Amino acid sequence: RQGIDWWAQGYSEPGAGSDLASLKCAAVRDGDDYVLNGTKIWTTLAHIADWIFCLTRTDDSGKKQEGVTFLLIPMKQEGIEVKPIITLGGAHSVNMVHLTDVKVPVENRVGEEGKAWTYAKGLLAHERTGLAGISRSLVALEKLKRQASSVNRGNGSLLDDPSYRMKLAELEVDLMATEFTELRSLASAAAGAEPGPESSILKLKGTEIQQRVQKLTVEAGGIYSAAWGAMPVGHKFAHGGMSGYLASRAYTIYGGASEVQRDVIAKNVLGLKK
Repeated sequence: RQGIDWWAQGYSEPGAGSDLASLKCAAVRDGDDYVLNGTKIWTTLAHIADWIFCLTRTDDSGKKQEGVTFLLIPMKQEGIEVKPIITLGGAHSVNMVHLTDVKVPVENRVGEEGKAWTYAKGLLAHERTGLAGISRSLVALEKLKRQASSVNRGNGSLLDDPSYRMKLAELEVDLMATEFTELRSLASAAAGAEPGPESSILKLKGTEIQQRVQKLTVEAGGIYSAAWGAMPVGHKFAHGGMSGYLASRAYTIYGGASEVQRDVIAKNVLGLKK
């Protein structure tokens, strides 16, 4: 809570994004240490992080979900190079992290060697629930209504426009349904249950809703949204609207792409086989 230590998540790699089990970042045992070599990508806040929790490959002889080990790694040490990635919205939040002969004590391992896939899935279930961003979307939708009411349209405002009101109404209904799914999930967690496949439903629908909010914000800003990279003109909210819209393109990719979430739902909710 005090922000003393910042952590980054070392999951995705250049060749292992949605197919995370294909990760290759090697951790070779050398006495009381592991020696790491590999690359992680889309690593959020790695440029300010003190530590990174990392999925590493300690054995590649079996199934790709096996032989994965969970390590805690201090970022401020020799052999770790962080390179910034500037996203479409113009922000620097993600990075590429190169690890070259990085030594990590065995005591920094979480759980058993080769069992990290189980731990990672558990963490992802919690992460996906959070990435749904239901509370943020509720606040953003109310803000969007106020913004739309400030845009002149004919003898009234954009909020009076039947077509725009219909889009807002459809969005609000979907958001309400997704909120109830989240409340059921929270009630289940309060009763002692672990997050289940509903986290994938929340992640899928929640991130799509966030994108729709951003799209309607750009629509409300109209031509002024096109000036997002220059001096602000027109409605005050329009300047950040386009930047937010561009940044939101990643929402349905990170934390497990929408296609991955649909696979999880098909298998674990609908019981469909491949």
